[in-house]
Amino acid sequence: MADQKAKDAMLEEIAKMQGPEGFDFVVICCSDQSAEDFWQARLTQTIRQVTGSNSIVICVHEDWNGGAGNGLGTLYAFVKACSKGKEMGVDLAHSMHDGMSVAIYHTAGKGTRLAPLPGAENNNKPGVKLPGLLSVAGRFEPITVLESVLRQTSSYGSVRGGRCSVFWGDQIFVPSCGIQKTDYPADILAALRPMPTKEQWESEALHQYGLIAVDSKGDAMQLEKVTYDTAVQYLPKDVAQVGTSLGSFSVSAALMDALLAEFAPELHDKKACLDSDPHFWMPLTLKKADYIAVMGKKAVSADEAGKHYDRMASFKNSFKKTGGILGCVDVGQQAYWWDYGRLELYMRNNFLITEANPSAHALRTFLRLQQPSLESDLSLRQQWNTLDGVTVDATSVVLNCRIGGGNIGPGCVLVNVVAPTIEVENCILVKVASSRPISGKGGLLYNVVEDSKGDMLLCDRVRADVFMPDGIHHKIYSTPSTDGGKVWKEKVEGNNYSFEGIYKANQPLDVSKCTKEANAAHDAVGNKVMPVSALTNIFMSMYSCCAMR
Repeated sequence: MADQKAKDAMLEEIAKMQGPEGFDFVVICCSDQSAEDFWQARLTQTIRQVTGSNSIVICVHEDWNGGAGNGLGTLYAFVKACSKGKEMGVDLAHSMHDGMSVAIYHTAGKGTRLAPLPGAENNNKPGVKLPGLLSVAGRFEPITVLESVLRQTSSYGSVRGGRCSVFWGDQIFVPSCGIQKTDYPADILAALRPMPTKEQWESEALHQYGLIAVDSKGDAMQLEKVTYDTAVQYLPKDVAQVGTSLGSFSVSAALMDALLAEFAPELHDKKACLDSDPHFWMPLTLKKADYIAVMGKKAVSADEAGKHYDRMASFKNSFKKTGGILGCVDVGQQAYWWDYGRLELYMRNNFLITEANPSAHALRTFLRLQQPSLESDLSLRQQWNTLDGVTVDATSVVLNCRIGGGNIGPGCVLVNVVAPTIEVENCILVKVASSRPISGKGGLLYNVVEDSKGDMLLCDRVRADVFMPDGIHHKIYSTPSTDGGKVWKEKVEGNNYSFEGIYKANQPLDVSKCTKEANAAHDAVGNKVMPVSALTNIFMSMYSCCAMR
């Protein structure tokens, strides 16, 4: 009974993520102007489908030499969003002071460990696709990782009026202790627990994580990756709980104003690189000697660390003379956590939706592939398909596919696939158009177009296709266990380019133009193999109209 109650509570949290409440303003911090334009257009169409709320979307990009770090990067994104907001007829800062909620999502990064998928999105890492459907420009498109993060975090909007929340763009979690409100000027998300013993600390490898400690008053302290003995040395005597940090934080309107004023010189000159944990929260919560010692392990001199500590101490004294600045918002020890930041995890969490366990049920519900209260109902695992003579295993998820025959075996996930016939088992196919029959076991085909002559398109390893203007089409191969970050500069699996080579080739390109190029290639092969029926087009038009309301 207790287990069922806990599962029901988690499903209730997922229901809150579907709307109607959400953030009043959603700010996306992109890597360049091309990505900014892409996401402004995309999210303007999908934000209500994704979150159930009519958030105002403001996309910006970080034009800062060498990178600002996520601390200064957050402040700079807010400044740019305020400026762009005025062009759109809204006053972001004034609205936040009036009690409206703001969320900033950081999407920068190469996504090396997820390669080759970000390359197939032309370096648009947050655009990596997941199994779920949205209506975009009159066609069904897979939901992206970023849109999934927007859905998941939207439930925090209802308790964060007058605050700016900051999230990262590649991890999805469901808190097991509800959505909690805080009155601290700043708060950070963490999975809290009682202080572990030394044996627990070492067996759970807690030294590998950034940690948050909370004292008996509720004040939080930011800890770097430290051993148990070092943690005990730094922690207050009345420590009540510690937990692994998720990194995501929020600040009040007043603290945002104060931080903008304090770092105005850096924001004006677009110089320096400051991260939130080591440069904001640690100097605001640690003792000076402890802070200098921690930063020394990061190769920061005692003089430099001491000066920054003194600066933040002066800032703290000016902003809030008594009481703590940083609090902690608990997500619970039993939180579901679905990470898509590494290729192996991407495949594992996509395979998860074909399984029968509470986490799989929750993830299917989150992606709208499952009725929350009807665990045995499999009807939503197949949506908008034309599957003439195709046998589909009950465990598999098949969305918006047109296939002429064959067998989709157990443990498969297919989204936007067109093929004459298919024979697959434990495979993931996301946006694939092939004039050849598809066959395989245990592989991943991503953004693949195959129109060459041959017997079979095999799905027994990883393949991701990259489309560029002027008809350039690269086929990039890998394996499910390959960590792209470790082989970033190498040409693996017989590829003509390394993952880094594809990244560099993508850098000057316009994401929107490349997306159109890819869609045209998919449509050309897909319509040749099995054209979309007139009836499907009518239903699609009706669905699109409803989705945009």
